Amino acid sequence: MTLTRKCPICGKPRSSEHTPFCSTRCRDRDLMQWLQDGYALPGAPALDDLEDSPPARGSQDPDDFSTG
Repeated sequence: MTLTRKCPICGKPRSSEHTPFCSTRCRDRDLMQWLQDGYALPGAPALDDLEDSPPARGSQDPDDFSTG
C-alpha cells in the first residue's frame, strides 16, 4: 500500500517539484505565514522582543533613586 502524502496547506497530493507542497501557490502561502509571524518556534523571546516590551510591573531602573 502506497501512502500519498498531502500538502500541509491545502491537503491536495504533494508535487515532487514543490515538496512538501502541491504548488507554488501553497509554497508561497507558507512563506508568507512565516514572514508575517504566523508561525513561531518555541523558546525564549528574542532580545528585540524584550527591548520593545514595557518593563515588568514593579521593576525599576537601577540608576533611578527617586521615590515615587
